Amino acid sequence: MPEIRAFRALRFDPEKVGDVGQVVCPPYDVIGPELQKTLLARHPANAVRIDLPEIQAGEGPDDRYRRASRTLSSWRIDGTLRTDGLPSVYVYEQTYCVPGSDQTRTQRGFFARLRLEDLVAGSGILPHERTLAAPKEDRYKLMWATGVNTSPIVGLYADSTGRSTKAMAVIASERPDTDVVDDDGVRHRLWAVPMDGPESEIAKTLISAAGREPVTIADGHHRYETALRYRDERRANKSGETDPSTDYVMMLFLEVTNQKLTVLPTHRVVRGLGEEGVRDLLDHARWLFDVRPVATRAELEAAFASVDVPGGEGRFGIWTRSGGAVLTARRADFAISLRDGGPALKRLDVTLLQAALGRLCAIDAAAIAGGRLAYSKSVTEALDWVDSARDGADAAFLLEPTPVAEIAAVATEGDVMPQKSTYFYPKALTGLIINPHEW
Repeated sequence: MPEIRAFRALRFDPEKVGDVGQVVCPPYDVIGPELQKTLLARHPANAVRIDLPEIQAGEGPDDRYRRASRTLSSWRIDGTLRTDGLPSVYVYEQTYCVPGSDQTRTQRGFFARLRLEDLVAGSGILPHERTLAAPKEDRYKLMWATGVNTSPIVGLYADSTGRSTKAMAVIASERPDTDVVDDDGVRHRLWAVPMDGPESEIAKTLISAAGREPVTIADGHHRYETALRYRDERRANKSGETDPSTDYVMMLFLEVTNQKLTVLPTHRVVRGLGEEGVRDLLDHARWLFDVRPVATRAELEAAFASVDVPGGEGRFGIWTRSGGAVLTARRADFAISLRDGGPALKRLDVTLLQAALGRLCAIDAAAIAGGRLAYSKSVTEALDWVDSARDGADAAFLLEPTPVAEIAAVATEGDVMPQKSTYFYPKALTGLIINPHEW
């Protein structure tokens, strides 16, 4: 079972930096070039400088990682970052408006250290995503240079007793240590809960609840595999140390049975079908789907506007410049295309759509690598691409969210999901707390 520990986090000192909201940032993998520039200009101590250091003119390929290391060291020396005095877990609350709706949700979890385990059968850590070499190499070089986890991996655990949910609610009734609102209007609140103090039983309750059953990685697969590589190389270079901090990684633990998490669907846009391919697409869709034509684009948008649909029912939208429809999969007709993976993987809407794109649009791995498939989290954007024929866009396929329980089921069976299957929202802020590979 997962082994979870409290730790002494590095945190920005408000007396030194002022508004902490000015120095935190989104995770590196959702920061584009323009946002990076904005964050760099926002504050001289913004965490983007250590999590996604810019490439400066005249530098070698790895100089930015060394610069991030020097920046981190200087912030620790001058007090910009301070180390908490006691090992703690850190209760974290996010209040947000679900994108595309007026519905507000609040989710709570806690940060702690997780002992790394190899991702093999019987492990207490369950992945669901296939990783890529380039992002892992980038994160490895940064971790080796800085010796810290700048942003957390996100893990899912189930606590049917509700004790951890109640424990976090008790903490959330108190005044937070940190309270900031990000650029997307998400409110982030954080509380340190020391293992040695009046609320130590709450900290122990959280650790115990999350450690009873395997934890499913929701977000941060590249960071987790990078941490494994870092652990192994540090072990090879260090002998005799018992229970080293490099055997652990920082994780945000989210409970899944007593709160509603938000998983956004990622819609698919197909390029390069040609006039004949577009003309035949709706007719050929009947090979696999029950097809209900829609009269207007607005009708299709309305059919996929709700944030409360459970997902997982094999329901899709399709839009071309010739019109659109709501598609309902006839699962029996997919059987011949679904040869690999266990029952949970074969049930997924994204798996069905992947098979359908292959049969209807000749979209295979080579076609994806060649850029024939694009992705959007916005229904409106996906349909706009088609209507404007942007970059050769000919058809949009709309999805419903992947249920959290289905993600856990796929991970439990040892399978990985198709690319761009899940997007957990909102993201945990980078720099809110930092895990140093010390103590």
